[in-house]
Amino acid sequence: MRIIIAGAGEVGYHLAKLLSSEAKDIYVIDVNTDRLNYIQSHIDVFTIEGDAKSIQVLTDAKVDGCDLLIAATSSEEVNFLVSVLGKKLGAKKTITRFNDAELTNKNYLEIFYSLGIDTIISPLDQVASEIVRLIEKPALTDDVEFEGGKLSVFGIQIDEHSKIIGKTIEDGILTDCGEVFRPIAIHRRNKTSLTSFDIPLRQKDIVYFIGHTNSIQNALKTCGKVEYEVRKIMILGGSRIGIQTAKKLQDKYQITLVEKDPKKCLKLAEQLKGCLILNIDGRDVASLEEEGLANMDAFIAVTGDSEINIMTTLVAKSHDVMKTIARVENIDYIHLSQDIGIDTLINKKMIAASSIFKHVRKGKVDAIAHLHGVNAEIIEFEINENTRVSGKQIKKIKFNNQVKIISIIRNNEILFPEEEEILRPGDKVITMILSQAIGKTENLFS
Repeated sequence: MRIIIAGAGEVGYHLAKLLSSEAKDIYVIDVNTDRLNYIQSHIDVFTIEGDAKSIQVLTDAKVDGCDLLIAATSSEEVNFLVSVLGKKLGAKKTITRFNDAELTNKNYLEIFYSLGIDTIISPLDQVASEIVRLIEKPALTDDVEFEGGKLSVFGIQIDEHSKIIGKTIEDGILTDCGEVFRPIAIHRRNKTSLTSFDIPLRQKDIVYFIGHTNSIQNALKTCGKVEYEVRKIMILGGSRIGIQTAKKLQDKYQITLVEKDPKKCLKLAEQLKGCLILNIDGRDVASLEEEGLANMDAFIAVTGDSEINIMTTLVAKSHDVMKTIARVENIDYIHLSQDIGIDTLINKKMIAASSIFKHVRKGKVDAIAHLHGVNAEIIEFEINENTRVSGKQIKKIKFNNQVKIISIIRNNEILFPEEEEILRPGDKVITMILSQAIGKTENLFS
């Protein structure tokens, strides 16, 4: 598979890193020599220095023979032009990154499709939607739905007062599961294990489950986690993400949006009629306290400064705010949330890269999801008669401890399979796969 990525920024780099582990022909185009040198020194990909919207550069990259062209620069105009030109020059499929949520309006999609853009990715809207999901189920670290909401993969962090601290998953959880939910992984200090169910659980461990959506309450109870309702939310930062998030939340929650720029506050007041807009510098803790920080149920920091977001979110946590979410620009920060006490760190570029990633999967992939801070993907494959694993028992498939079949959907029935289960044509198989094993696993399901 030949893939061309226009843009060597963090989205392009993260995408190239994900794809290069699977021995695809990856070409990255950018005008910035330093970025290209960095990518080439860290990843086994081809780099092309030049302007991706140049017909000559695209021709030199042999766009006419590429299976996928991904326009992932920071410029919407460049991405648009690259995709249109690339399609006209022969690219089989194009994916375009747009930040402006208006451009992803369903009413306009047909226009873009007619011009040669096959798929549009909006990191801004995706981040806002992810924040909304985290707010709606605040006791969870993650919640990803499958099968139209019938099935969920969700994470629960073990608190200091949990009754299962010191117990293994086998002793502390499995006895309560019944047939409605199952533990599938443990995440501890940047490492995810799909098999270590015989180790004692510790405070701050995150246990991931799969289960019927209505089983989440049971899993929370088993882990000794108290569920709570979010009503009052403080959003720090009138960024585009802050605005989009507030728009999605303002009809259901009491929103206070804090922005230090007085001119921007006036514009925000016109755009967000259902929100209280405060002209405050987020670093002014005393002012945040005066405006009721301690009374908030959730605090969301989405300014353009990662350090301010992290620090103010930690301040919110010290004031006993139950749910805290911080936007960070540096992907390397994502894994810190478990250690420093913030509930979730989100990265716009990583979310964008993960959503693009599903379009290059092999096999019949029905769904794919990424968990925050976890080096793994949840992938749903569909089995047909020609699939390599069709007709085989799970225990006889050459998986390793980096792959786990966590559920099977058969004739609209949800199964949590044992090792003796045989995979059949028509089955939808939901797997949890550590990133380094995705390529090999896809080959089994192709």
